[in-house]
Amino acid sequence: MTETADPDLIIRVAAKGDGVTADGRHVAFSAPLDRLNDEGGLIKGPHHVDPPCQHFQSCGGCSLQQLDTESYTQFLTDRVAYALEGQGLLAELMHPPRISQPKTRIRASLRAAKLGDQFKLGFSGAGSHRIVDLKQCEIMVPEMFDLLAPLRKFLKNASRRKHDMNIEMTLVDQGIDLLISNYEPEGLEQREALSDFAKANGLARLSVDGGYGPETQWEPEPVTVTLSGTAVNFPHSGFLQPTHDGQKVLIAAMLEAVGDAKLVADLFAGLGTFTFALSADKKVYAAEGARDAIGSLKLAANHSSRQIFCEHRDLFRRPLSVEELNRFDAVILDPPRAGAREQILQLAQSNVPKICYISCNPASFARDAKQLCEAGYKLEQVWPVGQFLWSTHVEIVSSFTR
Repeated sequence: MTETADPDLIIRVAAKGDGVTADGRHVAFSAPLDRLNDEGGLIKGPHHVDPPCQHFQSCGGCSLQQLDTESYTQFLTDRVAYALEGQGLLAELMHPPRISQPKTRIRASLRAAKLGDQFKLGFSGAGSHRIVDLKQCEIMVPEMFDLLAPLRKFLKNASRRKHDMNIEMTLVDQGIDLLISNYEPEGLEQREALSDFAKANGLARLSVDGGYGPETQWEPEPVTVTLSGTAVNFPHSGFLQPTHDGQKVLIAAMLEAVGDAKLVADLFAGLGTFTFALSADKKVYAAEGARDAIGSLKLAANHSSRQIFCEHRDLFRRPLSVEELNRFDAVILDPPRAGAREQILQLAQSNVPKICYISCNPASFARDAKQLCEAGYKLEQVWPVGQFLWSTHVEIVSSFTR
């Protein structure tokens, strides 16, 4: 900061979404070039826009709706760049972020509860366990949001006072897959009511979980998701990328990073989002620790003409060894938020020519990237992807070469 800088001017947005003044103060729900007045209020600047949702500031789902496209794009870029800089790293090429559009989210986790005569269904409030009863949502696909009104009416009659339920909705090939957790129907009448509700609302599947695992109540045909033209059975609470367009961006970046490699390992493969996106002339080894996910991937691979070998393997406890890794021309890994420390230790000692690291956590990504670079890898390209619109989350696709 220079001596002439205005100490009350918001100059950037920090990692957790607060605006930061030139003298280091944090201001919630502000935008770059906003300014604090003498009373501590906010004078909106050119990058501050009107939030499109009535639940802004109360709902914990979208905390950055006050940012215009330019400042939100810069925020996502900075999230990745600052994390890398903190580890002394700089990518040779940082691509502009690709950001998903409103009303394109295909999965959502909500909460529901009855308190007295009131019944609420929605996201958790910002920084609290309070439920924001959704009357509007600018991120979910319309098919999912339209289900909330009939679901609210149904659950109000089925729920018990002070008994929270968790709701998972996912858009699959056949429609909406709905899982209601912390709820168990009491008797035949309630079970029939569940089936009637599912049928009336055209659900692909309706399941409940009373604490012993999901139990399907309605599934007129097997639920699937199509990944790069391959139908894959979708397990309960299966993981999918949150938007279709974001998934396409991740795949395109991955394909560029892998290039012409013929023998590829897909680690933390999940249902096969990246496995099935690889061209048919490649031989692919897919490893995943979740038994239901790798089971679905293996079944789909067996019914295709692809050369895919699947293994149920806990890569945290039993990562691929250096000797195993050296068989491959390229490795793709897409670990959970905490990163892949154990697998990175082995990769850093390997001779794998190309690594495509996909991450949803800039901090753990930068930590792992530093270890690869210290071992002789070069961080060539980084693609930031904003699938969680108006949130502080950013996903990363990166390419390393040795």
